[in-house]
Amino acid sequence: MMSFILQITNTVAAAVADSGIIQPAVTGIQTATELPPNEMSLFSMVARGGVIMIPLAILLLMSIYVMVERFLTITKASKKNATLLASIKDMINNGNLANARSMCKSVNTPEAIMLEQGISRIGQSMQEIREAMDKAGSSELSRLEKNMSILNITGRIAPMFGFIGTIIGVIKIFYDISIAKTVEIEVISSGLYQKMITSGGGLVVGVIAFIGYHILNARIDKLSHRMEETQIAFLDMLNEPSK
Repeated sequence: MMSFILQITNTVAAAVADSGIIQPAVTGIQTATELPPNEMSLFSMVARGGVIMIPLAILLLMSIYVMVERFLTITKASKKNATLLASIKDMINNGNLANARSMCKSVNTPEAIMLEQGISRIGQSMQEIREAMDKAGSSELSRLEKNMSILNITGRIAPMFGFIGTIIGVIKIFYDISIAKTVEIEVISSGLYQKMITSGGGLVVGVIAFIGYHILNARIDKLSHRMEETQIAFLDMLNEPSK
């Protein structure tokens, strides 16, 4: 009986194999796994955005340059000399005003330049000394803010360029539909690519410029507060002999 069942099973298996039922399924699976992945490089994806990506690329490069250049400049200007004020105080008490001014010039930071202006006004009224230091401090802060407006403007207009690209993409979609007389995905895909890529590109460039602008402004504000504290300490130091 067992040998009879095994014989029937082998016969059925051979018949199924000969009929080709299993072979196409296996072949279909093998074919699916052998298909190459459909990949798109970043450059080719950006290129689908059209000519509007050119001004966006220019704005991105300008923003990166300004952020790096300003970051290095502000970092250098923010270096704190912990012994500067104490050394100046000793020199002033000893009457070495020229040496005190020379020391400030050698340090060459916004704080030191502001102090140098205050030292040069010693002998005048406290109001005149304060005004001279305020003017020097404002001038140094304005120098640190150089080209920062580029980041501010880029953060505002980059999304607008992206919106213009979106409008161009929509126009292209309707134009392609009117030519092909159909709304198949192959017809509208080019305009959809342009629409989405330019919108995303404009937002990315705008966000980068926006973040860079506010980070750099925060560092400048921090330095400004420190300069104010240094100015107050310097003026208090000048008032000490009269106490």
